[in-house]
Amino acid sequence: MTLENKVILITGGEGALGSEMARGLIKEGAIIGIVGINEERLQSVKAELKSIGEAEAFNCNVLKEDQLEELCTQVIKKYGRIDGLINAAGGNMAGATIGPDGHFYDLVTEDLNKVMQLNVQGTMLPTKVISKVMIQQKQGVILNISSMAASRPLTRVVGYAASKAAIDNFTKWMAVELATKYSPEIRINAIAPGFFIGDQNRKLLLNEDGSLTERAKTIIGHTPMNRFGNPEDLIGSVKFLLSDESKFITGIILPIDGGFSAFSGV
Repeated sequence: MTLENKVILITGGEGALGSEMARGLIKEGAIIGIVGINEERLQSVKAELKSIGEAEAFNCNVLKEDQLEELCTQVIKKYGRIDGLINAAGGNMAGATIGPDGHFYDLVTEDLNKVMQLNVQGTMLPTKVISKVMIQQKQGVILNISSMAASRPLTRVVGYAASKAAIDNFTKWMAVELATKYSPEIRINAIAPGFFIGDQNRKLLLNEDGSLTERAKTIIGHTPMNRFGNPEDLIGSVKFLLSDESKFITGIILPIDGGFSAFSGV
């Protein structure tokens, strides 16, 4: 699964999952461009990556098409091509989540709009801009980040679940569009992580003393591997889908969930 000298951009590359993917890929010889808006965090991750291999940081808002166009210009000027794109930018907001005693009608429309924008447009716009480079090259791989919430909607995270379901649909749609109209050498897939504890869901899964919430206990009870995921659990699948080992795979959503999606609860 060689990725030697492959130029791979990771939006949200300064985040927990994005930076972990960057670490895993740069160890395989990939040239990594981390893309985000938190300059301090970008530079911190860049410094860490450069101690391993070739990496660059790009301050770019994935919701701004002009900034994405400038990103492409900078990357092509520096490296001459873009071999891979990971759309790891995304997130959730409290106002788009239903509290334990809340109701759907409590949703904050502004927060819901932001969640849909960040997850859906934050995937579609980088794909729109960067896939143009891949079309010129007649090759490239795009990897989106879905969620267990897309295929099996979870209570409370209604906005997040809806946005991730849209990413599943877009991944399949775009796979057909790219392969049939432009080149079968341009592929797009998604991974669907199960439950990983991060800043976005920590309060949902952990009490202040670090013990599991009732929601977390239910999740573990429905995960045959009986644990939460670790960010490094994603790396093998990410490498596979970005490499030529998966060159006949496009339009799939791969669960990385410890068996959660396979378990009926009985």
